[in-house]
Amino acid sequence: MEFRHLRYFLVLADELHFGRAAERLAISQPPLSWNIQQLEQSIGARLFERNSRGVRLTEAGQAFVPAARAVLAQANDAARLARDVESGVRGSLRVGYVSSMLYRDLPRLLHGFGQRFPEVRVRSFELNSHAQVVELSHGRLDVGFLHTAQLPHALGCRPFASEPFLCCLPTGHALARLRVIAPAALRDEAFVMFAREASPDYYERVLTICTSVGFVPNICHEVRHWPSVAMLVARGLGVALVPEAVRRAATGQKVVFVPLDAQLVQSQVYCVWQGDDGNAALRAFLDGIHGAAKEDPGCPAG
Repeated sequence: MEFRHLRYFLVLADELHFGRAAERLAISQPPLSWNIQQLEQSIGARLFERNSRGVRLTEAGQAFVPAARAVLAQANDAARLARDVESGVRGSLRVGYVSSMLYRDLPRLLHGFGQRFPEVRVRSFELNSHAQVVELSHGRLDVGFLHTAQLPHALGCRPFASEPFLCCLPTGHALARLRVIAPAALRDEAFVMFAREASPDYYERVLTICTSVGFVPNICHEVRHWPSVAMLVARGLGVALVPEAVRRAATGQKVVFVPLDAQLVQSQVYCVWQGDDGNAALRAFLDGIHGAAKEDPGCPAG
C-alpha cells in the first residue's frame, strides 16, 4: 500500500465515477483502475462494487474512507513538521548563559525569538563559562553566552558584548566619593571575586587590571553569583571589579559603582555555538543576534 493508492481511493470515493476521478487526478482511467485493484489486493478486501450503473463503495470501502483520510492527514502533518524543522520554524533550542547576561540583552533576545518562532521550544540554562564549554562540546547545549574565547576548534564564536569594568564599593567607603578610581588605589583593599573555576576568563581579566599597576589583589571572598558580590561589598567585606552590567544586579544594595580611570581591559561576552550543527532553529537564532554580534579574529573559526 502506498500513499498514492490512498489518494486515488479517496478521490474515487468522492466522485464514484472513474472518468471524473481520473480527470481530477490528471491521469487516464486505466492507471486509476489498476491502482485501485492494487490497493484492494494489498488490504484483502473489495472497496468498490462496479456494474453497468456505476461505482459504489462496499461496506468495507465505507469503513476504509475515514481511516485513509486520517493516514494521509498524518502523513501531511509529518511532512509539514519536517519542512518547518528544516526551515527553523519548529524545533528546539538549548541556550546557556552566564548570570550577567540576565542584565544584558538576553531576556529581550529570548522573548523576541519566541515571538518570531512560537513553535520552537527554547530551554535556557544558567551555567558558568567552563560548564558551558563542556556542555557545548558534548552536544548538550546548542548555543551559549560566556566569558571566554579559548574554545575547542569545533565551536563557532563571535563577540556579543564588550563593556568596561567598574569598581563596586560600599557606600561609606572613602573612595566612593570619587568620580573615577585609579586601580592602584585599590592596592590595600580586600577583594570579592567571582570564583576562578566558575569563570577563569573574568578572573584573569581582573588580575590583569591589578598586576598592570603593580599589585596582586588580596582576594578574601570568592562567589559564584553576581548578587553575592554586591551583598558582600555592601556589608563592607571588600571591593570588587565588575562588568558594567552588574550594576543592574545590585538594586537595593548599599553599594556604589565608580568607573576606573583607564580601561586596560574590557569585560567580553561571546556567543558560542556548535559550529557544525544542522539545527535550523539555531541558525535562525544566530541570524537574529547578528546585528548585535560581529565577527572577531579573537574567536576560533567554527
